[in-house]
Amino acid sequence: MTTVRRAVLTLPAAPLGPDNPLPALRAPAGAGAPAVDARTLAELPRDMARGIGRAPLRSLLPAPVRDGYGRDRTPTDLDAIVIENDRLRVTVLPGLGGRIHSLHHKPTGRELLYRNPVFQPASFALNGAWFSGGVEWNIGATGHTTLSCSPLHAATVPAPDGSPMLRLWEWERLRDLPFQVDLWLPEDSDFLYVGVRIRNPHERTVPVYWWSNIAVPEDRRVLVPADTAWHHGYERGLRRVPVPVTEDGADRSYPRNGAHAADWFYDLPEGQRRWIAALDTDGTGLVQTSTDPLRGRKLFTWGTGRGGRRWQEWLTEPGTPGYAEIQAGLARTQLEHLELAGDAEFSWLEAYGPLVSDPATTLGDDWTAARADAERSLADALPRAAVDTAYTAWRESAADTAPEEVLAAGSGWGALEVLRGSHVLPGTPFPASTIGPEQEPWRELLLTGVLPAPAKGAAPGPPLVAAPWRDMLETAPADPSTEYHLGIAQWHADDRAQAVRSWERGLKEATVRWPLLYCLAVADREDGHPARAAERFVDAFTDHTERNGVGAGAGAGAGAEVGAGADAAWEEAVTAALAREAVESLLAAGGRAGRPRELWARLPEALRDRGAFRLLEIRMLLAEGRHAEARAVFDTGFEVADLSEGAEVLGEIWAELTDEPLPDAYEFRMRPS
Repeated sequence: MTTVRRAVLTLPAAPLGPDNPLPALRAPAGAGAPAVDARTLAELPRDMARGIGRAPLRSLLPAPVRDGYGRDRTPTDLDAIVIENDRLRVTVLPGLGGRIHSLHHKPTGRELLYRNPVFQPASFALNGAWFSGGVEWNIGATGHTTLSCSPLHAATVPAPDGSPMLRLWEWERLRDLPFQVDLWLPEDSDFLYVGVRIRNPHERTVPVYWWSNIAVPEDRRVLVPADTAWHHGYERGLRRVPVPVTEDGADRSYPRNGAHAADWFYDLPEGQRRWIAALDTDGTGLVQTSTDPLRGRKLFTWGTGRGGRRWQEWLTEPGTPGYAEIQAGLARTQLEHLELAGDAEFSWLEAYGPLVSDPATTLGDDWTAARADAERSLADALPRAAVDTAYTAWRESAADTAPEEVLAAGSGWGALEVLRGSHVLPGTPFPASTIGPEQEPWRELLLTGVLPAPAKGAAPGPPLVAAPWRDMLETAPADPSTEYHLGIAQWHADDRAQAVRSWERGLKEATVRWPLLYCLAVADREDGHPARAAERFVDAFTDHTERNGVGAGAGAGAGAEVGAGADAAWEEAVTAALAREAVESLLAAGGRAGRPRELWARLPEALRDRGAFRLLEIRMLLAEGRHAEARAVFDTGFEVADLSEGAEVLGEIWAELTDEPLPDAYEFRMRPS
């Protein structure tokens, strides 16, 4: 009998900490640059070229940036849900994006996935916090989802065969779409079935992105039914190459056969069964297959270079075996987005399970024979027709079924959108009971036409930016909080001049000025006025710190700005976020050399000791010409917890100080020099 039950998973874990309190007005790093150059784009298949240019993000709004985590790990209990039959035990983390943490095959005792022994957030998601290992569900836009470390709704639902099924669902806020992931184990099955549905409840067409990312030990051979792939590296090119042996003579089906991180998007022929496998030296391992709509397959490798190895250590702990990712997506590459018409859906079925093949063939030099043997083994274990039949049964008899026992709660944003749009979404209820303090002011706006002002001395809450909310803000009575939110919505709509006017109107009457000053500072910086931007960032920092008594040697105490739900951790997050912006902007703007140092002296000592601020200190010392002291900070050692994927800043600054090789501890470069 299949069972679904709550459980607790205890891991060494770094706390997520509070979200960044500043609105995410800027697009993710690299979002403004073309995914490929114009010449490459012109040579691509027409549908691929259209998908690559479709609906790039202008900002991360309304999602928050998640950068409050650190690197001090302590044993922590994580909520888990276990799905189990006689053959498989599947551990899911509903509070962390619904990630499958483990896929354990009971008859052989094998773990089929790369299972991270720690929970360590790092800045890989579109909005920051992400962690490695297991199977993750990426929806939204190119990159790791903003829900990577967020809770999803979870409940049991009857599966097509009557056994219990786990349903995960949420409202994805970047594209304003609900989605669901249904996981079940038929009795005596070696395969986990995963039914996925993305619905567009709006009248307009929306861009859609989905990739299921599967972490596997990197000492595997990756097999896939393709002879060519689109290679994408950190030089931002995209070119079609033969696989598995590329022009340099390396067999890329082995993740360790490459020095640098790279993506290999396999070009599966039309009509070909969709699958990808990662096999050990004995010919056994994991296979993932799906119905045809999940078209793409990909291999991501870290490479054997120092940067790739350092990132692997950074995401787990020294001595842990490395991993690669095999992936499956709606498009051929992750650079593309598809279009989903209004009142339509994308749905498909995936299956995950063990594969047993002849190692003499699947690990041999004959690529055609290797993949043919793997496909025969897959056909014996799980015929293609069985996957199609399971999808039909799920879609017709289970996908719309109402949840039974609620196991975990997600956010209240979906409930707010259902209330606003009167959406009918069978199978994925977003009950009004999930609306919490963050959503409550917006519900008041919806019901009364007035956005309630924050409590006296409190800052405005999280923003909403979709067109219907912007329309309501434009007709609501104006006050500083409403003008703040209206400006953010206008900024998101690329009406930047109106956004600035809204923020300037709000600033005239505001008692809590730092949120509006911050927004105006970002606008100044984006408009090419670095000096004015720097002054406004400093003013925003000053407004916050003077209200809360923050200074050198002081902590962020409970000042007048503490509103409903705010606490000392949130206060510290505001101080840290504004201080980083202010110091960075002063350094970028040049001007009087002592200004950054003056602001630095006002920071709490505990803040100056954080890795991100140690890096700022190095930049400040360089600007002051104090190279020996800057080098001493490197020698003492520091860690920037939210260092971004592909970041090269440590290497660049080190090169300003010395011709010596960059120490391994600071080597995070992921591309050829």
